Amino acid sequence: MAEHEKPQGHFFTGFWIGGILGILAGIFFAPKSGKDLRSEIKEKGSEVLKDGKEIYADASTRAKEIIEEAKHQAKELKKEADRNLAEARQKAKEILAHGEKREAGSNETEKGDTGGKEV
Repeated sequence: MAEHEKPQGHFFTGFWIGGILGILAGIFFAPKSGKDLRSEIKEKGSEVLKDGKEIYADASTRAKEIIEEAKHQAKELKKEADRNLAEARQKAKEILAHGEKREAGSNETEKGDTGGKEV
């Protein structure tokens, strides 16, 4: 299953983890008072949450678009398969009718050769 994952997913996961670790390192190593630090952590947390919600909304919208496109393509493929099946059925009917004609014609020829008696 892991073989089929897209490399972009790994990139974005690493990007987010690196970004969060960078923010935390910057916050904890900055010379600030506890009150300022808590305020900044709250602000950065709000930013990260806002960014996460935007990414989720974008991904959700894109997923819906992909699903709709897949449904449309499935409908088109079904229509094409139905057309091909109808054509194949029609050709099969024609071949059977042609074969029955040939068989009926050969039976008449045999009756003519034997004086009207079936062989």
